[in-house]
Amino acid sequence: MSELKLFNSLTRQLEPFVPVHSGEARVYTCGPTVYNYPHIGNMRAYVFADTLGRVLSYKGYKLTHVINITDVGHLTDDADAGEDKMEKMAAEKAQSIWDIAKHYTEAYWADIKALNIRQPAHWSIATKYVPAMIDFAKSIADAHCYELESGLYFDTSTVANYGALARAKTEDGANAQGGRIEEVEGKRHAADFAIWRKTPAGEKRQMEWDSPWGKGAPGWHLECSVMSEALLGLPFDIHTGGIDHREIHHPNEIAQNQARCGGDHSGANIWMHNNFLIERSGKMSKSSGEFLRVQLLFDNGFHPLAYRLMCLQAHYRSELEFSWEGLQAAFVRLKRMVMAVEKLPERNSNEVPEEVLMWIDQAILQDLNTPPLLASFELAIQTKHAPSEEKWAVLDRVDPILGLNLLRLTRTDLRIRPKAAIITEAEIETALAARKEARAAKDFAKSDTIRDDLIAKGVEVMDGDPLGWDWRLDI
Repeated sequence: MSELKLFNSLTRQLEPFVPVHSGEARVYTCGPTVYNYPHIGNMRAYVFADTLGRVLSYKGYKLTHVINITDVGHLTDDADAGEDKMEKMAAEKAQSIWDIAKHYTEAYWADIKALNIRQPAHWSIATKYVPAMIDFAKSIADAHCYELESGLYFDTSTVANYGALARAKTEDGANAQGGRIEEVEGKRHAADFAIWRKTPAGEKRQMEWDSPWGKGAPGWHLECSVMSEALLGLPFDIHTGGIDHREIHHPNEIAQNQARCGGDHSGANIWMHNNFLIERSGKMSKSSGEFLRVQLLFDNGFHPLAYRLMCLQAHYRSELEFSWEGLQAAFVRLKRMVMAVEKLPERNSNEVPEEVLMWIDQAILQDLNTPPLLASFELAIQTKHAPSEEKWAVLDRVDPILGLNLLRLTRTDLRIRPKAAIITEAEIETALAARKEARAAKDFAKSDTIRDDLIAKGVEVMDGDPLGWDWRLDI
């Protein structure tokens, strides 16, 4: 089997994966801040991280994957500025911050399940590690931090090559995408960031802890350094996240790791980032009201695995544009795969032709190149004259990598009733049966009347559909 090569954002080049611990792969993924529902752009990061984990498993590594849940300390943007998102949402909803965290964590986990993302070895909850965060901060404070009235700050000049991951450091603290880091009176350098935030005098937060620097809460960047060390050890193999983290959050995390470990080690050997999901209507932002989330896919009659497939159709480092038309195309592609699997005869062999392993490796082991893997996979399972044993061999190896659940998914599973539909599946089937009888009796007027009535209720009657789907709800 060929070696796995991955693109390291730190070096900006493909590198062979060489594990820190032989036979193991230890991966940390930046998880959500649970102050609101995740949108589908957020979820692209977890489809990517899941694909990475599946490829590592395919290669035979013992995988330890950690995804954190940020339930404290994250401010309104990656620039470490503004109100605490958790406190702000609790105030808006007039609820306990703990209830806010619980509700949105469970909603995120439901989306994880819907997209067939495997459970990590650990869900690391930030509030459970606050004592460890305080100990971490104490261990680096003397050499790398200074105290201001508002909290404890990390002096970025005390570590080598700060900002190398972003390659965007400037004297005034601006990053390459034009964002700016919070201006705090007394900071030594514009890029310095909070390790511990004191509760302002006269205020009381729902989440605050005692520390050597006063009552308050940890800075956002601290949690990932602490939890990755606690659960994976330093150094570990791979750290993943969205490309937005590459500019500020991950450079700050690296600085903390350097301070903790000494020298210039970043904490992870390889840093990997997925690119953005682009949506032109502006509904990707959570500030837009009904933003695009996984539940909205269900509400519009789409199985969420169609969105997973849509993500896999683009390389994880490429921008991906979302549109409902594009999602529909991915949904049709998924249906074709399901039909091809349903048509397979009983398996009678588990032998894997060498050429099958070769084309799988050529695609997926070159930085998780899923688009050509998908194309070859479809061709392999849909070619009419290919031996069924070979199709089963391909399916057994590729579906666990893609995570499309094709060995269990059925056409019935994919028939999602849109929220706005005003007709039930049973009513549709009854009407279609009556229409079939009318057509057989050459009563085309009645047939047309039934069809028009179904169309008026949002049902597209798919006469002659090559997929054999018969109908779909078109809301």
